[in-house]
Amino acid sequence: MTTHHQILIVGGGTAGIMTATQLLKRDKNLNIGIIEPSEKHYYQPAWTLVAGGAYKFKNTWRFMADLIPEKTTWVKDYAIVINPENNSVTTESNGVITYNYLVIAPGLIMAPELIEGLPEAIDKGVACSIYIDPEYVWSSIRNFKGKNAVFTQPATPIKCGGAPQKIAYLTADYFKRKKLQNTVNITFATPGSVIFGVEPIKKTLMKVIKRYGIDFKPFYTLYKIDSENKIIYFKNNSPDENKCIINKDATSTTNNNPETIAIPFDLLHIAPPQTAPKFIKDSILANKEGWLDVDHYSLQHNKFINIFGVGDVAGLPTAKTGAAIRKQVPVIVDNILLLLRQNKLGVKSYNGYSSCPLVTGYGKMVLAEFDYKSQFVPDPKLKRMFIFDSSKEHWRLWVFKKIGLPYLYWNKMMKGKNI
Repeated sequence: MTTHHQILIVGGGTAGIMTATQLLKRDKNLNIGIIEPSEKHYYQPAWTLVAGGAYKFKNTWRFMADLIPEKTTWVKDYAIVINPENNSVTTESNGVITYNYLVIAPGLIMAPELIEGLPEAIDKGVACSIYIDPEYVWSSIRNFKGKNAVFTQPATPIKCGGAPQKIAYLTADYFKRKKLQNTVNITFATPGSVIFGVEPIKKTLMKVIKRYGIDFKPFYTLYKIDSENKIIYFKNNSPDENKCIINKDATSTTNNNPETIAIPFDLLHIAPPQTAPKFIKDSILANKEGWLDVDHYSLQHNKFINIFGVGDVAGLPTAKTGAAIRKQVPVIVDNILLLLRQNKLGVKSYNGYSSCPLVTGYGKMVLAEFDYKSQFVPDPKLKRMFIFDSSKEHWRLWVFKKIGLPYLYWNKMMKGKNI
């Protein structure tokens, strides 16, 4: 079976649905198809709060059928091959679908197999992750008896790069409220060089780390987990790092390799490595890192002018967040409509904007907004909420995260409204 759509969208996540709804608001007569196999759509930014016991998991999802616009054709299937030379997408069960313009927005996938021992650690419940099962994370935190709690993330790009530290802060606050802070060692290890790449945010977060007594370890790249003995192994990438000071049970060498760190754990939270889906990563559409090769400003593919990329799959030097998608979608919508009507690109340009709501404890949050240059670019609208410096912790930002952002997501963003 072969069908054809004027505009074909691969992916019914935040990026795909926002693109479809905004296109139809501009032109209700467009012929749009969406390839998406899932029955449910999740608001994943709330999963950190679920993992901290501050949000109900049942409130983080909706049925896909209630979100995909009625005027589109929903192809409930998996895309398995994109053939840009023939303007076609091959699906698992519905054959070949052709298009005039293609929007690639399938998100990314978890790839725990990229770290030795991680799949087994997850399967056995030795490691927990808000990216996989936030309710199990909350159970692990509540049942924790001591003493080493390790939080870490991979060297790959991940969706919402601040999420692994957010759950570390919530956990530290929970332990403090339970008066466990003096019997617990909390380590946050990251391959990165700093806790956050935006200077005003970094200053605040370093104060948060000091307040909780978190052992912050930059330049630590996770490569192996021993589930049976509950030991996590890192390679240290900084020649100046004092590798002997981690926590009192840590060792500085393994197998006589001075660049290897072994840390025993009783609680392990990890963000799994993440990659583009295989049908993108292994195709001619990918850049050398395996992400969709698009222009950083127009979001048009660098080789195929009738293809655009949006969301987590796009190879862009900025954070992979829903906030980034909110700014990307109007750019590709404008470009596609002008190409359809006038055979030229629009004038809108994506500046790399992204945002990370960094929960720093129960009732506290910092809002990091930044662009390609890692400049702090707070939204002036925050002043309407009496928030005059969102680089500092504020209770109103916590309310915004817990109540305001989910409301805006379901009732504005997913319905194609600009916010």
